[in-house]
Amino acid sequence: MPAGHYLTRRTVLCAGSAGAAGLCAFVLTGCSSGSTSSATTSVLPSTAGTSADNSTNSGGATSASPGGGKQVAKLSDIPVGGSISATLDGRPIILAQPSTGKVVAFTAICTHQGCTVNPDGAVLRCPCHASTYDAFTGKDTGGPARSPLAAIPVTVSGGAVLAST
Repeated sequence: MPAGHYLTRRTVLCAGSAGAAGLCAFVLTGCSSGSTSSATTSVLPSTAGTSADNSTNSGGATSASPGGGKQVAKLSDIPVGGSISATLDGRPIILAQPSTGKVVAFTAICTHQGCTVNPDGAVLRCPCHASTYDAFTGKDTGGPARSPLAAIPVTVSGGAVLAST
């Protein structure tokens, strides 16, 4: 550094704070779903009379199905009035069955800081900062999260829950 040019403590702190704020904004933007759709749009009626691949999905794996979309679970695996974890293209999702035959799905990524939420009946719980969500609407119901979970369109066909990618 040339003579007479010294960094003050204030300059160093301000520069460090600005860098950290930029990094935080970048990281939080990566955690955001970017979706502006309403959580209620994920509720699609079941399509009766359509055949689908009813093969077992172990470990939450998805498989192609003739009914359109990927099978993410069997309807019988989702308790009525409850929810389960699954995956879609390697990403964690939540499937819930608010009433018999009606299935909704949401991303399982907390809108607060990107942790994976866990199903607990009609409630989804974030283990990181105690945010909670309604399993049937995706709406944030407590904790630091201030946004709902992003909805994922699903259909029920031949006993299989299908999601389009």
